Amino acid sequence: MIAFITGTVAAYTVDTIIVNNQGIGWEIYYPHTDKIRLNEQVNIYTYMHITENDVSLFGFESMREKELFMRLISVKGIGPKTVMPMLTKADADTIIGSIEQGNVAFLKSMPGIGNKTASQIILDLKGKLVETEQKGKAVPAAVAEAMEALKNLGYKTAEINSAANIMNEKPGLTTEEYIRMGLQFLMKKKLGG
Repeated sequence: MIAFITGTVAAYTVDTIIVNNQGIGWEIYYPHTDKIRLNEQVNIYTYMHITENDVSLFGFESMREKELFMRLISVKGIGPKTVMPMLTKADADTIIGSIEQGNVAFLKSMPGIGNKTASQIILDLKGKLVETEQKGKAVPAAVAEAMEALKNLGYKTAEINSAANIMNEKPGLTTEEYIRMGLQFLMKKKLGG
């Protein structure tokens, strides 16, 4: 998994940028292409989305924006390509605020979001986004990647968060070490240990 990519902007379109990192051009779906300039040095936080037919990279300005993206795609019926236009149209704070206030009308104003989806977002995420924010701790990239790996393995958010608390007690490990630690913790919990 790729937590971030640093390099120079080689090209961009309406919704993607190509970042040259040591001679490799990474094509990344990015919600802020209007702020991008050619040959500019960038650091893009990334999420790799893998499906049966496609592997795509999605990029973000900050870990906070990436965290919001991860929460939104956990809502039933919402995929990465629905969330990206939302992040283009409004910043993370505005979207979080509208979810916390239960503002269906604002969410419905987002591209591709209807009444049912807006209500589902509020139902699933209200109260969960502020709690993450109040902890005030930025999740280290390796821990975030390990959490993502556990999610891909089918673990529930509550289980992943419990494992993340254990991971955060041991800073400075690699993603692989955190994944192993998380799996050991979850297996032990499952066996009632």
